[in-house]
Amino acid sequence: MEKAIFAGGCFWCMVTPFDELPGIEGIISGYSGGQVENPTYEELKTGTTGHYEVVEITFDPQVFAYERLLELYWQQIDPTDDGGQFHDRGSQYRTAIFYHNETQHQLALESKERLSASGKFKKPIVTEILPTQTFYPAEEYHQDYHKKNEKHYKEDREKSGRDEFISQNWTGK
Repeated sequence: MEKAIFAGGCFWCMVTPFDELPGIEGIISGYSGGQVENPTYEELKTGTTGHYEVVEITFDPQVFAYERLLELYWQQIDPTDDGGQFHDRGSQYRTAIFYHNETQHQLALESKERLSASGKFKKPIVTEILPTQTFYPAEEYHQDYHKKNEKHYKEDREKSGRDEFISQNWTGK
């Protein structure tokens, strides 16, 4: 098993695209990239801890390759927005790929370069590619939020503008 960590704005919205796919063994919502040990959601919301909202995906690379994770990741975000994602604004909602080893690093760089060269977006791709830092699981009520609070999750996601962006930029790709 390997791990991948992706920041794509609201971590609730970053679980569902990867959930229940073959080879995905687990997804944990959490925080990474900051300077505060064991941050809480309340601390993170202030934007002062330096952390990103992230998902940590445990996967079997023989069944679901890291390259496929990257491809699916890009299709969940606006990689040109450095101020957050959709209606979630602030440094904690920026996009980033946290790599665990040099292979992941190179694959992430190559995927970003391909996206940039594709001409799909007029603005530059600003998603950062960073070495993995300490991952802190979010509080239990954030785990599998889309299942525990389905109605609120759907309402929040609909209002966010994420699905409209995905539809306009990625549908059929």
